[in-house]
Amino acid sequence: MYGMMSVEDRGILFLEPGTEIYEGMIVGEHTRDNDIVVNICKEKALTNVRSATKDETVRMKAPRLMSMEQALEYLNDDELCEITPESIRLRKKILNKSERERAEKQRKYAEA
Repeated sequence: MYGMMSVEDRGILFLEPGTEIYEGMIVGEHTRDNDIVVNICKEKALTNVRSATKDETVRMKAPRLMSMEQALEYLNDDELCEITPESIRLRKKILNKSERERAEKQRKYAEA
């Protein structure tokens, strides 16, 4: 949940807290037009230092849960939709970030 709070102000999340995620999974929509790679798995560092103020109750915006039709309409050319009995997930065709960048460079080189 801590990692989700840090990216929540960048756009709209598609996942609820506690959802299992993996590399290349699309977790939300950025407010700008570009894709960004984020790590929403990071946890708050635990320290032995106590604060005079307690941690505040966190309120997150409700995630945008999509139906199958909405997910299919949302897809770009480099994305896929995974549909299972439990969930509908969006992901990149190439899961690894460095492999996606390499494929994009090769695509641009082939077009030139």
